Amino acid sequence: MDIIDAIILGIIQGLTEFLPVSSSGHLELGKAILGKEIQAGLLFSVILHAATALSTIVVFWKDIVDIFKDLFKFEWNESVEFAIKIAISMVPVFIVGVFFNDAIEALFEGKVLLVGSMLLVTGVLLMLTHFYGDKKGTEVSYKQSFIIGVAQAIAVLPGISRSGSTIATALLIGVDKAKAARFSFLMVLAPIFGATLLELKDYFELEATEQSVDLKSLGIGFVCAFLTGLAACTWMIKLVKNGKLSYFAIYCFIVGTIAVIFALA
Repeated sequence: MDIIDAIILGIIQGLTEFLPVSSSGHLELGKAILGKEIQAGLLFSVILHAATALSTIVVFWKDIVDIFKDLFKFEWNESVEFAIKIAISMVPVFIVGVFFNDAIEALFEGKVLLVGSMLLVTGVLLMLTHFYGDKKGTEVSYKQSFIIGVAQAIAVLPGISRSGSTIATALLIGVDKAKAARFSFLMVLAPIFGATLLELKDYFELEATEQSVDLKSLGIGFVCAFLTGLAACTWMIKLVKNGKLSYFAIYCFIVGTIAVIFALA
């Protein structure tokens, strides 16, 4: 992998991890357009995921510190309640990952029609938030946290945006805009770190000859993913508060339609 590849992949990872356009969907479309597999190496993938997780921590560092402080008070408080809601939200994606992993992986094999269709679904979800208006929402409830978790589980499908589906779902079921963005980005930390650890485990199980490391590419990819992730995460929070998700709906409609036409043609 050369430096240019590392920069491009780092920027794509940082942007699409947070913006509601589906990183997995764009990767599958990229494969179809370029007519080849896009391979960055397992360790590089681990590094990029770690970078975007770190950017989330930086944006929400005060919230995270406050939550841990309250958790170690060993008493019932708002942070304990929030942590339980986060745990509840992870149940659906855990079930999908454990019991349907093989079926999900089979969907990532050049199925452009599926990706295009799912981008259209993402577009519909995002467009629905346009009609959410300025209605005042509430804090995330236990029931709502599970429903948002279901949206995250469905987002394993290529073309369904994780951030887009979880935030849009939260808004549509009555969660406050700022709280919806906060919950959406914090709920993904555990799954990202979990996936990163699994990828790291798979990497160290490779033969020594397969564990090639280009430190310069790794470093550049990490920095690009971290900086673009930082910008995208901050920008996305502002977009949610200002009700501008419908802009990305238009983008998803355009790209999804092109993908469907491309697949059928």
